[in-house]
Amino acid sequence: MKLVDLSITIENDLPSDPEEMIPKISYIDHEQSVNDMLRFFGTAKKEHLPAGLAWAIEKIHLTTHSGTHLDAPYHYHPTMDKGKPAWTIEQIPLDWCYGNGVVFDFSNKPDGYRLEIEDFKEALDAMDYRLKEKDIVLIRTGADQYWGTSNYLISGCGVGREATLWLLEQGIKVVGTDAWSWDRPLPFIAKEFDKTGDPSLIWEGHFAGIEKSYCQLEKLTSLDQLPSTGFKISCYPIKIKNASAGWVRAVAIIE
Repeated sequence: MKLVDLSITIENDLPSDPEEMIPKISYIDHEQSVNDMLRFFGTAKKEHLPAGLAWAIEKIHLTTHSGTHLDAPYHYHPTMDKGKPAWTIEQIPLDWCYGNGVVFDFSNKPDGYRLEIEDFKEALDAMDYRLKEKDIVLIRTGADQYWGTSNYLISGCGVGREATLWLLEQGIKVVGTDAWSWDRPLPFIAKEFDKTGDPSLIWEGHFAGIEKSYCQLEKLTSLDQLPSTGFKISCYPIKIKNASAGWVRAVAIIE
C-alpha cells in the first residue's frame, strides 16, 4: 500500500492567499515555555525538567480556508438543495469523506479556462471510466507548482456552474482541486464580469451548491503522483462548530 499526502503545509509568510487569510504562527519553544509548564507542577523547578527544558507549543491565527480544507455547503450560501438550511462543516456526513478517487488531468488547460461538461466527458472517454456514486472527483490544474508564491492566486483552470451540476447529478458529493478555488481564478472572473456585466459568472461553481449540496477540497497538491482511478481518498475535516470549512489532511491510498 502506498500513501500520498495531498495536503499543503500551513506556514508563515506565504503570499499564496489574500493578505487577510495568510496564516500567522507564533512558536513557543522548549526554553520559552519552562515557567508556563512549571506552574502546573507544584514546587518543581527548572532543574527538575529533562535538560531544563519544557514542552513546545504553537499559537496559530488563520481562517478555516487556510491550507488544504474542505468547504461545507454553508460556505456558498445559507441554503442548499433549493431551500434547505445549508450544512456547516461539522454536519457533513462522514461517508462523503472516504471513497474512490478519480483524477481529471486538466493541467494542459490555460490559466482561467472554464471547464465545461464536454471537458469531463472527453476525459472520461479517454480513461474508459464512468463516474460512480460518491466517487471523489479531483481536478489537476497544475496550480500547485506555484504554491508559496503570489502566482498561485492566478493559476489554473476552474469549473463552471453547468459542469459542477453535471458532476453532482452523477452522484458526486465531494470534489477537489490543486488550485486556490474550484472556480476559475477570481481575477479572470472579475475581468470578464467588468466586460459583460453578467452576474451569472460570479463564483458560479460554488453557487451551484445552492441548487444541489456538495463539498469542495481546495489547495490540494501532488495530484500528479496519482493514477486516474484505482485509489481511495481520505479527507475528513476538523469539526468546527457552525463553520463554513474545516482543515483536512487529505491522503490518497493506493493498493
